[in-house]
Amino acid sequence: MTTYTLCVLCGVVVSDADMHQLLPMLLPGFTWLNCPSFLLGLAWSFFYGWYAALVFVPLFNYFAARLNRRQDDL
Repeated sequence: MTTYTLCVLCGVVVSDADMHQLLPMLLPGFTWLNCPSFLLGLAWSFFYGWYAALVFVPLFNYFAARLNRRQDDL
């Protein structure tokens, strides 16, 4: 959520046209820039963060345990 906020602030300060096109493509329902849209983008970024954690943390734990088991066998 911090990265999203910094990204939006950077888009406001720098006024980069690419940033104004990227966020609406990544965040459904996001339009540049009003308060409800900012909050919706914040909610989507929170959801995407949890989704990534639920997918990649078990994968990391699986492969880390497998690697440790392999190193113990040596």
